[in-house]
Amino acid sequence: MHPLVVPRGQHTLSRRDVDPEALKVLYRLKDAGFTAYIVGGGVRDLLLGRRPKDFDIGTDAHPYQVKKLFRNCVIIGRRFRLAHIRFGTKVIEVATFRRQVTAEETKEAEAAAQAGDASSPGDADHLIHRDNTFGTPEEDAFRRDFTLNGLFYDIATFSIIDYVGGLEDLKARLIRCIGDPVVRFREDPVRMQRAVSFAARLDFSIDRPITDAIAQTRHELARAAPARLAEEYYKILRSGSAERTFRELHRAGLLEPLSDVLHRKAGDEMWASLARLDEYRRRFEAVPATLTNAILLGSLIVPLGFSAAGWPAWMEHRDRPGLNLGILPLARRDVERIHQVLVLQRRMREPSRSGHARRMLMQRSAFIDALTWLEIHGDAPDMLPYWHSEVPPTDSQEPRPRRRRRRRRPRAGFPSHKPPE
Repeated sequence: MHPLVVPRGQHTLSRRDVDPEALKVLYRLKDAGFTAYIVGGGVRDLLLGRRPKDFDIGTDAHPYQVKKLFRNCVIIGRRFRLAHIRFGTKVIEVATFRRQVTAEETKEAEAAAQAGDASSPGDADHLIHRDNTFGTPEEDAFRRDFTLNGLFYDIATFSIIDYVGGLEDLKARLIRCIGDPVVRFREDPVRMQRAVSFAARLDFSIDRPITDAIAQTRHELARAAPARLAEEYYKILRSGSAERTFRELHRAGLLEPLSDVLHRKAGDEMWASLARLDEYRRRFEAVPATLTNAILLGSLIVPLGFSAAGWPAWMEHRDRPGLNLGILPLARRDVERIHQVLVLQRRMREPSRSGHARRMLMQRSAFIDALTWLEIHGDAPDMLPYWHSEVPPTDSQEPRPRRRRRRRRPRAGFPSHKPPE
């Protein structure tokens, strides 16, 4: 089909708003003769006047063709190879356009993967490459989840390319599936959760076929990989719209398939905790480093009854070590850290008069997390200026004084290593 192509003069997206490293990647691909688009959420957010979290790039260059163009490129992924181009700590992800895999191809790939477990390394590598189902930009657009994520920005012409009606849905502020929602949710149940999250974060409405499909297939969510579900939860908690998103997930019945405890105990205490978390997050343009997984996790589980006094009981689930919130796996280190944070709260509310005791408290590994928790959930505004004045600025360039090393005297009977004069 012919896409809707919106030329530069008829849309608001500007190169000035694009990450400079992403522009470098786009232009190098274009100059090498390849098609290069900004794809997905980056286009959506720029058209909505929001700052994208990252810029993903789609191209007709195959992964190893991308790698030849960039020395700072690594290829990742097993089922589908992706190029990660590193600029310091920043990563620009480049994906070759791909198409929707048919049911027959999926079964064939799964059978081949099982057979590959016992095959030689050369055969296994061949199987991995066979699953790289490359396609055209049109096929790539139609394999995506929602129309607002199916938009492309062409660096060669500065135009917006729309195969799926995403521009109209952006204007209508509507979350609409590409294809049959029931089919798409059974392909990837996490899409149900993402639909609700997008609607809450962007203040969009959800297309009626999506809500009907969620009611029909919501228990399919339990089939998704637990680690991926936990990752999606952390994304929601970092979004600045956690309260609204979890309210809508609860209303749609999408908490119950994952955690009966979370579904039953979701209420005013949880909403208040998540609202405080959102208020803190919205003070920053980007996600601050202080919002660690432990702080995010604590904001969710403390309203469910997790406490410093009763935390060991949370660390057992059907005789298996490690905290499990239903089928959601939670890292033990994060649970232990939030326990330490809660233990420190009383000492931070009533600081010792002893300077030595305060310094020892500030040297605890959990201190910064405890200070962040006090700021978000502590309801002790008078104590924040006190502790912030005690903590040295993290960006201070003043060098620390070096400790003088004591010169050791030579042991009796052993000659000194001092050279002769």
